Amino acid sequence: MIVSMQKIYLAARQTYRDRTLDVLRRVGIVHRVPVDPALAVPDEATTRQVNAIRAALQVLSGVEPRGAKPDFAPGEAAREVLDIQRRTAEGRNHLASLYNQLVQIAIWDDLKLESVEELRQAGIDVRFYAVPADVARELQAECVAEVAETPDRKLMLAVADRSGEICVHDDAEPMALPSRDAATMRSEAKEVDEALHRDIERLHSLAHLTGELEAELLGLEQQVEQAVAVRGAVVDGDLFAVQGWLPTENYDTLDAQLAQQSVPAVLQKTEAAEDEQPPTLVRPAAWARPIEGLFRMLGTVPGHDEYDVSAPFLIALPIFTAMLISDAGYGAMLLLGPALCYPWAARNFGDRFTQLMIIVGAVSLLWGLLTNAFFGFRLLPVTLIPIELTDESRTFMMRLSFTIGAIHLSLAQLWQAVRYYPSLLWLNRLGWALFIWGIYGVVCMFVLQAPLHWLTPWPYLLIAGAALAIGFGSPGPNPVKALGMGVALFPLSMLSAFSDVISYVRLMAVGLASSVLAVSFNDMAFQATFLPITVLVLVLGHGLNIGLAMIAMFAHGVRLNMLEFGSNLGMQWAGYPFRPFAQRTTDITHPKQPSIARVFQKGNP
Repeated sequence: MIVSMQKIYLAARQTYRDRTLDVLRRVGIVHRVPVDPALAVPDEATTRQVNAIRAALQVLSGVEPRGAKPDFAPGEAAREVLDIQRRTAEGRNHLASLYNQLVQIAIWDDLKLESVEELRQAGIDVRFYAVPADVARELQAECVAEVAETPDRKLMLAVADRSGEICVHDDAEPMALPSRDAATMRSEAKEVDEALHRDIERLHSLAHLTGELEAELLGLEQQVEQAVAVRGAVVDGDLFAVQGWLPTENYDTLDAQLAQQSVPAVLQKTEAAEDEQPPTLVRPAAWARPIEGLFRMLGTVPGHDEYDVSAPFLIALPIFTAMLISDAGYGAMLLLGPALCYPWAARNFGDRFTQLMIIVGAVSLLWGLLTNAFFGFRLLPVTLIPIELTDESRTFMMRLSFTIGAIHLSLAQLWQAVRYYPSLLWLNRLGWALFIWGIYGVVCMFVLQAPLHWLTPWPYLLIAGAALAIGFGSPGPNPVKALGMGVALFPLSMLSAFSDVISYVRLMAVGLASSVLAVSFNDMAFQATFLPITVLVLVLGHGLNIGLAMIAMFAHGVRLNMLEFGSNLGMQWAGYPFRPFAQRTTDITHPKQPSIARVFQKGNP
């Protein structure tokens, strides 16, 4: 559910300012809102420190601690990490530039410019020419040596003469010496590379200070929050006041805490104005919490007045992903990988997302058993749901995909109908739920050549659904105006419903493509007579297919939930998260994951 929020004002004497803020921080249930956002900004020096440490931690993420732990203050360590990052970027760019220059002067091979200069100082004129092979012998000098072949198939000749009288053919093209020779560039590249390795080793040493950097960042962030809270408050003479959002269920908790801490403050609650948007605190059912990992990764937050879609998303996404993958072997990998490496996966991707992947893997494994696909092989004696390049298989899977789509979309409309009741808008949503099933019949007729006539339910569902959708699309005291608005809004919504239902065909198409790819990689692998090649093709091929399956989960599975289902549910995803003004700590075991001390539970968010 989405927790109801209450706007509050808290006023106290200026002398009790720090105590009041301390209580708010320790209770940790108020989302503070500055009275004047323009004033609620931290000082630039602290902001620079925070940004520097954040950037340093980002650089150190994934760097394994190694070597001796340096004795540095966190600020100095952050500056050195950023200096190393800058030098590393410059060094890599320098190496790339040297490599390009070496490629351009490759024809000069190991020529040393100092040797040419020594010859010239000794009175020996040394020149280089590019000449066609058929006239190479016409060059006249004391010494003519073939050095290399130019890219345009000419000969590069070195010509030396003490007298300075060198006779060359008209087709001979003089070649200018490079400004630097390859040996010098290689020596410079070696120095740059050694410096890069020293910097990398230094980063491994500085990685020992990650915990200290986390703690310093936490302290600085809390200083920033404190400064912002003070500057964003109302100050009027001897009075100090703050405003914010509080879960309605926790109003009495805050009032009791203020009294318990002997803070003489006035706590007042008020209704939010029409143009105010409260923050969103989603508290899903315990079994649906793994989907929070996806929402955090996507950065999507429903509006305070929208829906908690955690449960339907957690049900639909694993089913969609399983159909997109259509292989028990891949499902087993998605299940066992995060399960066996849970501490590492949870540390890098978060507990919730790791749990989500385990659920996705389990459902994919079950669907793969039904389709009898194990890395493209059929191992079971019976195939309950064949995924094949046959008309019967494609027809069945398309019908199943359209049926799942109609169920998914109509449930979204019915959910809205329940919320709108007893307003007449609930009949509009009911009408669209019925119309979607009528559209399902139309889609099956166009795509699957299924019958659509008066002996089927689809025409009646279309008529009844359209009548309710148009008649109650914009209910009001003027029935003519309401009917006109309904007629005006209907065509675009009708086309949208048609495209939404047919969009679920991607479940069949991508699942079939995944199965065909798996079989094709197997065929390619076993055509090779050399065992290592067979193993390499199998590993690379199925690895690529699993990667594509993960992309499909986000590109198609998430899309069907966020866009098709979300739009039919009226979701705008226009919310912002509830972030309480709270005392925070760091997890000593996993220092990369700052955590709010309070766990949001009923009665104590």
